[in-house]
Amino acid sequence: MAAPPPPTGAATRPGPLRRVVAASLIGTTIEWYDFFLYGAAAALVFNKLFFPDSDPLVGTLLAFLTYAVGFAARPIGALVFGHYGDRLGRKKLLVVSLLLMGGATFAIGLLPTHAAIGSAAPMLLTLLRLVQGFAIGGEWGGAVLLVSEHGDARRRGFWASWPQTGAPAGQLLATGVLAAMTALLTEDAFLSWGWRVPFLLSGVLVLVGLWIRVSVDESPVFKEALRQAELRRAGEEKAEQLPLLAVLRHHWRDVLVAMGARMAENISYYIITAFILVYVTNQLDMSQQTALNAVLIASAVHFAVIPGWGALSDRIGRKPVYLFGTFGIGLWIFPFFALLDSREFPLMVLAVIVGLILHGAMYAPQAAFFSEMFATRMRYSGASIGAQFSSVAAGAPAPMIATALLADFESSTPIALYVIAAAVLTAVALGFARETRHQDLSAVGEEEPIPSPDDAAPVSAGKDGGAGRATSVKSPR
Repeated sequence: MAAPPPPTGAATRPGPLRRVVAASLIGTTIEWYDFFLYGAAAALVFNKLFFPDSDPLVGTLLAFLTYAVGFAARPIGALVFGHYGDRLGRKKLLVVSLLLMGGATFAIGLLPTHAAIGSAAPMLLTLLRLVQGFAIGGEWGGAVLLVSEHGDARRRGFWASWPQTGAPAGQLLATGVLAAMTALLTEDAFLSWGWRVPFLLSGVLVLVGLWIRVSVDESPVFKEALRQAELRRAGEEKAEQLPLLAVLRHHWRDVLVAMGARMAENISYYIITAFILVYVTNQLDMSQQTALNAVLIASAVHFAVIPGWGALSDRIGRKPVYLFGTFGIGLWIFPFFALLDSREFPLMVLAVIVGLILHGAMYAPQAAFFSEMFATRMRYSGASIGAQFSSVAAGAPAPMIATALLADFESSTPIALYVIAAAVLTAVALGFARETRHQDLSAVGEEEPIPSPDDAAPVSAGKDGGAGRATSVKSPR
């Protein structure tokens, strides 16, 4: 007789779980390094190298336009990677996303500029940015699900927050490399060849990431769900829906909640870490090194606080922590710009640190929160679609909108109001969300997640000790 499957909610052993966390963290760090490197370069050098005939602020807007194109490709990546990730597994798609992202970034480092090939240069730059966006659209969902589905449900928020630290780690790495290059080189040398070095470095980082990522096992929750699906097909039950169609049928409310929840988180992050480079150099007439150093220091703090916020969400819930960050960033954005306007470096660093700490309260529980909203066989699609479709309306235009507002009003007030409006939208979305802290991922069936104990809705365990299908009880919203 075959050995029975592990009981519902069984935790992965600490050793394998730590390897999974390390693989997800290193992979996401490399991919976010590539993604953020482009954003910083768009603010600092791409306006001069690829759009040289434009006014400085107009050139920056055009550079940010190519930056936004990457966000436009993220939903496509979410759809494609989500579909195959729910069909083939999380691990395989994560390897593909890492190869695509690293290859595109390395190619940017070899790209001729406008002076060499004219208008073909920004066109090729845009094409490579599309590949980056497509890859990152599939990376996030797979990385957080691999950890969420391996880990202990009681500490899921903590463990799943570690892949989230890949964002500040990537930001820290990208900003640090750029800061070092600008500090060591003259401006002419940096514009001539120095800016290429951080992009070419991605090739080495990708090899390291692949070596680690291929060593981990597929999610046990996904493997069990796949086994159940094969048994249903063998029993001639109804054909399994495509993951995308299943998400739209059973989880459309959760998709909308996830999209709304990301508005304040995504917009505030790119204002604090990308637009600040424009604001400090153009509005305050200070060096780009000052802005890079402020982001560099704050990113280290951001990295450190995210697991703490994730652990707190295990104790008091995902929604309370997320709401704290949402209201906090809405209240902080005016002091943020006031501290920048002081032109005092310690106060500028404080502005960015507090902003990223509050951002971490939204970002840390997001991985577990979104994972817990969706059923196993549509989880990659649902989490990726909810996270990445919102980025088109949030993170993609945020630096452009802020730059345009600055050009029109020459004031930070309209930019602050823009962030506050995003915070209000996120707070409304969270008002429609259910608390998911008690969700048992291994007990999720084909339709909707089993309600948490707080929802007090009855469910029936499957014959395999809980990993079977939920009854037709609908989760209350």
